[in-house]
Amino acid sequence: MADQNTMSRLDTLTSWHADWATLRVAVLGLGVTGFAAADTLAELGADVLVVAPAPAAGSAASERASLLPVIGARLLQADLDPARGAPHPATAAPAELAAHHPELIIVSPGFHPDHPLLAWAASQSIPVWGDIELAWRLRDKVVRADGTPAEWILVTGTNGKTTTVQLTATLLAAAGHRVAPCGNIGIPVLDAIRDPQGWDALVVELSSYQLHHLKRTGPGALVPWSSVCLNLADDHIDWHGSAEAYRDAKATVYANTKVACVYNKADAATSAMVQDADVQDGARAIGFGLGVPGPSDFGIVDGILCDRAFLAERRDHAIELTTVAELVDRGLAAPHILANILAASALARSFGVEAGVIRAALETFALDAHRIQVVGRSADIRWIDDSKATNPHAADASLKAFDSVVWLVGGLLKGVDIDGLVASHVSRLRGAIIIGVDRAAVREAFARHAPALPVFEIDADDTEQVMPNAVRLAAGLAEAGDTVLLAPAAASMDQFTDYAERGRLFAEAVRDYLGGGAGDHESASDQDS
Repeated sequence: MADQNTMSRLDTLTSWHADWATLRVAVLGLGVTGFAAADTLAELGADVLVVAPAPAAGSAASERASLLPVIGARLLQADLDPARGAPHPATAAPAELAAHHPELIIVSPGFHPDHPLLAWAASQSIPVWGDIELAWRLRDKVVRADGTPAEWILVTGTNGKTTTVQLTATLLAAAGHRVAPCGNIGIPVLDAIRDPQGWDALVVELSSYQLHHLKRTGPGALVPWSSVCLNLADDHIDWHGSAEAYRDAKATVYANTKVACVYNKADAATSAMVQDADVQDGARAIGFGLGVPGPSDFGIVDGILCDRAFLAERRDHAIELTTVAELVDRGLAAPHILANILAASALARSFGVEAGVIRAALETFALDAHRIQVVGRSADIRWIDDSKATNPHAADASLKAFDSVVWLVGGLLKGVDIDGLVASHVSRLRGAIIIGVDRAAVREAFARHAPALPVFEIDADDTEQVMPNAVRLAAGLAEAGDTVLLAPAAASMDQFTDYAERGRLFAEAVRDYLGGGAGDHESASDQDS
């Protein structure tokens, strides 16, 4: 059980150069994040015990497990399911973990807040940090020429996080800044802050899981340069327990912001988050939206993307950033992508990036795979992979970009209601192919709102044939001018490793069906929206 001396010591650990030696730490999880935490703490001299399930032979987790003794950490193999809990009662822990007497627990993002080991930690008054707080406390390992650590720019939202992080980092790099995109985007922040070359800025993608564990005040509370919540829609309700808890986690992104709180003018929830946020003196609220911008906003006027925030004459003038016509040529003109560009531009401008630099950088920017990516064309039919649309909000944005759609939908719904999404897009649907394990809810939504629509289901038992069968059925429904759109509105882990594998198998099935020459993996550059 943590005593007052331990708590006082933890309050002093706000620098790489503090005394972390011999601190007893338990790290829950051995994914990329868990290993980065263990590696970092071992480097600092802490006594590190990693608690994780036995890794499968030949897996990435197995390789990480083999490295733990090398870095000076130990592994306790325990039958833990981060999502559904462990076989231990809420007030107990594996004997070896209890014997370690941890003074601190670092939890990987996937562990549910009510996981038995976290309940045990609470019963023992053991502080629990996420990897983001740990990284923030250690951010001064490598400093800039003026002796200060890199500034942090935070990005969250239900959808568009990764694209906005990549855009923002691209714009900062084009201006000559040393910048690292990191966090939930795939590169642990703990790896970024330990990079010996150092950075001027970190653009940090934060999931609601990571935000859940962040403090808003006191030692360890982040103080970002600028921050954005791109949008808010129901997601991960099964993890957070309620829509309100999910919203509260997302709102943490704005706490203590120094320069700019960027919010979505079309999403009242993000505006309310900014209004309620406790920020640094001088921080500004900067709105973005697809309409005409007001003072302190980013928006679009007559097809021109404008900044009316970071200029002295913003009451009467605007700065041109780029045009929709130019972005069409780059495959970046879908409405939700335009919104991401405006948000990223606001973050970059808050860091001093000139408008001309933004325009030039956008001329070479390309979306990642599995984001409204054309993977095939045949008989005036486009086949588009938007496997990254893992929730209804993302699928809604994707569907709005096309007029006539054969929709591949379904997967792991994560407790989210899909009824409204189906109802709002019936008029644009030629037909639908339902995949995944949670097919019943999707099937019932189509029965309620589109009983005459051709709808087919793919048996979830034969994973290897999911995409070939879906493509074959979609081809039978599609007509000239249609788009066959994989925008599942659901997570992928029921049948696939991740959304990337789901998208890749879809693309392969399209190429196989169309004869191997389909698609050149370009963005959906000629969409009408």
